[in-house]
Amino acid sequence: MKIILLGAPGSGKGTQAAEICKKYGIPHISTGNILREAIKNGTETGLRAKEYTNAGKLVPDEVVIGIIDERLRQDDCKTGFLLDGFPRTIPQAEALAKIVEVDVALSIDVPDGMIERRMSGRRFCPGCGETFHTQHNPPKNDGVCDRCEAKLVIREDDREDTVKKRLATYHEQTEPLCGFYDAKGTLIRVDGSGSVAETTVSVFKALEQHD
Repeated sequence: MKIILLGAPGSGKGTQAAEICKKYGIPHISTGNILREAIKNGTETGLRAKEYTNAGKLVPDEVVIGIIDERLRQDDCKTGFLLDGFPRTIPQAEALAKIVEVDVALSIDVPDGMIERRMSGRRFCPGCGETFHTQHNPPKNDGVCDRCEAKLVIREDDREDTVKKRLATYHEQTEPLCGFYDAKGTLIRVDGSGSVAETTVSVFKALEQHD
């Protein structure tokens, strides 16, 4: 199955991606990871991407598309894949459509207010990398890591003002993709406001009905 995963930051896409890939035996293709891999491997498009990253510039769409194309041609993608982090805009989706026809665009839908609560409650240990949540997975001692007793911090991406900006960018640039794929008859929406397990059940049910 060829799947594009959509959803706002903090919607739980990463967790659901892992479950989907395990169930269907397909690779999880993250744009950031394959960019770094292409640069590391010195592929033709990887070298082009490196020129932009070294200059502190955004890698243009045509270069990213080239790297996506290279990755999707690898043997492990023959039976399907899950594409996460791309496309982010309508022009990117139109360019991707010239390379591959996807089966499903799966959107994990969570209200902004819930995402803000989820992300602003996250706490990170700079000492050992352990993560906590003030509501769902609190440390035994407030503000202190259970494992190494380092002081927990709030990562920049989890700060309230940063979360609001990321959500605004998502609604402006990426959410229109739902309409794009709905028009093609490939969009599936799943309510991600429940627990992780509940969302996973809903995801698999929706995918099985679509298949």
